[in-house]
Amino acid sequence: MANVPALEVTAAAAPKDHHPGGRRRGWPGAWGVGFAAPHALGLALFTLVPIGIALAMSLHDWPMIGSPSWIGLGNYQQLISDPTFRTALTNTFLFVVLYVPLNLVVSLGMAAWLSPKIRHRQIFRVIFFLPTVTPIVANAVVWRMLYQPGGAIDATAQSFFGIELPDFLADPHWAMIAIVIMSVWQGFGYNMIVFSSALDSVPESQLEAASLDGANAWTVFWRIKLPLISPSLFFATTMTLITSFQVFIQPYIMTRGGPGDSTVTLVQFIYNQGFTFQKLGLASAAAWVLFVIILGVTAVQFLGQKKWVHYE
Repeated sequence: MANVPALEVTAAAAPKDHHPGGRRRGWPGAWGVGFAAPHALGLALFTLVPIGIALAMSLHDWPMIGSPSWIGLGNYQQLISDPTFRTALTNTFLFVVLYVPLNLVVSLGMAAWLSPKIRHRQIFRVIFFLPTVTPIVANAVVWRMLYQPGGAIDATAQSFFGIELPDFLADPHWAMIAIVIMSVWQGFGYNMIVFSSALDSVPESQLEAASLDGANAWTVFWRIKLPLISPSLFFATTMTLITSFQVFIQPYIMTRGGPGDSTVTLVQFIYNQGFTFQKLGLASAAAWVLFVIILGVTAVQFLGQKKWVHYE
């Protein structure tokens, strides 16, 4: 009994910021901060700081050469009254509306076709994925040659069907559609891999239960597989929307925004204002408009996911 007070004194005298093993309580947090610091620094230097600088530039008349001057919301007012900007905005939304559903339908269809029952499915996966990793500039140049009069597409139509196709990239009614087709060919492989992996992870027991209940292939896909892969579908939809709003290389290489302004997109408008007309302030304002549009569309996606995305 005489040793009890000594033990109590020893316990009371022990430092409160130490674990029984002698380690300080602050060490785990310090290690976490240390490991996160390089990534946080990179995010700040290459993302947050440029966004802030672009916002500041959008409030100035900022020429490529010369001193900037404060104009407040003048650049944004100029954008509203600029018909080229409105055309670029319309063309971008048109591209998104055409490209995103086609990309998702084609990639999901190919993923469903590449079931484990298909022989050499891994080879087909590689073949369909190749355009995604091929330089997009090279793909755009090749497709521009395919679309031109006398090219492979026109020559094939004349040889087999006896019809002469229009000059797709020189026709304002066909130019955007031609760019969308090329873009779907270029980009569906990534989503196909995502959907294919998701479909492979569907529990076999549920498919067997549905088969025993007499469900046909379409019912199994629509009622079982599609809800189970909805998280992957949500991811693919969100990422495809974000990238489609930033379309630039395809119309720039294939049509230079023409004929006229029929294929000018927002990113190409930003590029032209910044590097062709040297109006960095106006280009930054247009970039911020694009940023807000993408942010808003992404926010709507996340708010609406609760209605159709099913997480296990």
